[in-house]
Amino acid sequence: MKSLKTIAIALCAAITLAGCTMSNTAKGTAIGAGGGAALGAIIGHIAGNTAVGAAIGGAVGAGAGAIIGHKMDKAKKEAEAVKNAQVEGIKDANGLDAVKVTFDSGILFTTGSSTLSSTAKTSLAQFAGVLKSNSDCDVAVQGYTDNAGWKNSNAEQSAQKNLDLSQKRAESVTNYLLSLGVPSSQIRSTTGFGESNPVADNSTAAGKAQNRRVEVYMYASKAMIQEAEAQAK
Repeated sequence: MKSLKTIAIALCAAITLAGCTMSNTAKGTAIGAGGGAALGAIIGHIAGNTAVGAAIGGAVGAGAGAIIGHKMDKAKKEAEAVKNAQVEGIKDANGLDAVKVTFDSGILFTTGSSTLSSTAKTSLAQFAGVLKSNSDCDVAVQGYTDNAGWKNSNAEQSAQKNLDLSQKRAESVTNYLLSLGVPSSQIRSTTGFGESNPVADNSTAAGKAQNRRVEVYMYASKAMIQEAEAQAK
């Protein structure tokens, strides 16, 4: 009999190859059928997993996975209408469908500042509407910088200043969303990661621009998962 690892690898490969044509609903069904949260996490890692995800402590069935996938399809479509937002479907830590929304720091803030620009406020106002219409999604806000040094600072000091700046920028986004009526209970975490987790090459200007960003994740809350499981019975 094939081991779980062997099955996971095979299923990961199949879903990765089919990813361009599969909706979140279909992928959710496949993950649920594959054995729940543990297997889903393996699949999610290969397909672009993130550390966000509700603590559920158990497997998610195929039917529930499909229901959650359908909800995330809806949320993704709504987020794609937000100006200056890059939107992609990902997997959360449970292997369930989630939505990642990235805002370029150059659009959100001026250099070295954590004060939101007027352009940022317009985009975030649109995005707040998306969050409120998908209130059963949990949200994580994460700030990042490039690795550029600060004047009169050594590498260690610059890294700390970048970490502090990324935290302040993530908090600025969270606070503005809250001021627009997004429930505080919906935003589960607001974290600055500074120079860590670059998405591009910091040795180029274009790469640094991509690394200066705020990412907002929409993922299935524990309540959404429980509701989906109840509906799937």
